[in-house]
Amino acid sequence: MAERVLMKGNEAIAEAAIQAGCRHYFGYPITPQTEVAAYMAKKMPKIGGVFLQAESEVASINMVYGAAAAGMRVMTSSSSPGISLMGEGLSYIAGSDVPAFVVNVQRGGPGLGGIQPSQSDYFQATRGGGHGDYHMIVLAPASVQEMASLTVKGFNLADKYSMIAMILADGTIGQMMEPISFEDVEVEHYDKPWALTGTECKRKHNIVNSLYLQPDVLEKKNFERYEKYKVVEASEALHESYLMDDADVCVVAFGIAARVAKNAVVAARGEGIKAGMIRPITLWPFPKQALSQAADQVKSFLSVELSMGQMVEDIQLATGCRRPVSLCNRVGGMIPSPDQVLESIRKAAKGEN
Repeated sequence: MAERVLMKGNEAIAEAAIQAGCRHYFGYPITPQTEVAAYMAKKMPKIGGVFLQAESEVASINMVYGAAAAGMRVMTSSSSPGISLMGEGLSYIAGSDVPAFVVNVQRGGPGLGGIQPSQSDYFQATRGGGHGDYHMIVLAPASVQEMASLTVKGFNLADKYSMIAMILADGTIGQMMEPISFEDVEVEHYDKPWALTGTECKRKHNIVNSLYLQPDVLEKKNFERYEKYKVVEASEALHESYLMDDADVCVVAFGIAARVAKNAVVAARGEGIKAGMIRPITLWPFPKQALSQAADQVKSFLSVELSMGQMVEDIQLATGCRRPVSLCNRVGGMIPSPDQVLESIRKAAKGEN
């Protein structure tokens, strides 16, 4: 039997990153993710790693950029307004096609908002997060175990595709404690011939750069990057299906909202309502195929979110608007109750929005 340890979600991310080979962490403390940085501050010096609390999020993401360009497995973590400050650096990293790993344990917004859980950074993460045409791989854990396993997967995917991978979590999963195991950690290794590691006079020097002054050259790079994104969309979209075989109502939820929604789906089944759930594990690439196939079967969709309905648009796009999509949400740091979700399922089953 696999050995299990009781850990807080934020600390599980940090330990999983270390086990994935991360030896460089740069960040700035902000609630509700500060435990990630605190864990790294304690552990990194003991394993020959580097921990540095930068003077700001702007500084930390550019330190990440430098270490990533040198081929290192590197990460930063922050929460919503801190990620906004990193936007320019994220775009530079994406434009340079180097891998990096970023954690966003979201708080309510906009503005300073509150430190309670939220999912209102969905658009920011799934649409890139900074300026220009680019994507990040966005992973949405729904348990402390997934905080760990998706962290390892994020590092692997970042290296595999030379792009940014982000954990998009919420404050509840970041702060909650559950027993988890690290025994199934599978670290993948990829060659990085582009890295700035010093030539030793044995090869031509490498250049890591996002500046292309010739329009035709920049256009070519963007087209090439989006060909890579097509491969990611075709190969890496992840989701969990629950009671979908005969479902008439498909609930779509991720993170903490999915845990609440699953209880409501079970309660709806107890009332004779054929409800099921699709939980996106990757928010980008979004599990379009699973939602499209569900649209051939179900009568309606219900999006359960801790935002004003940002994921509704992706459900509509994935399903070609073939079925109505209603919304059950709480914002500002509030979480919908199973009873609230159940009532929304009842209305969806009756064709009410």
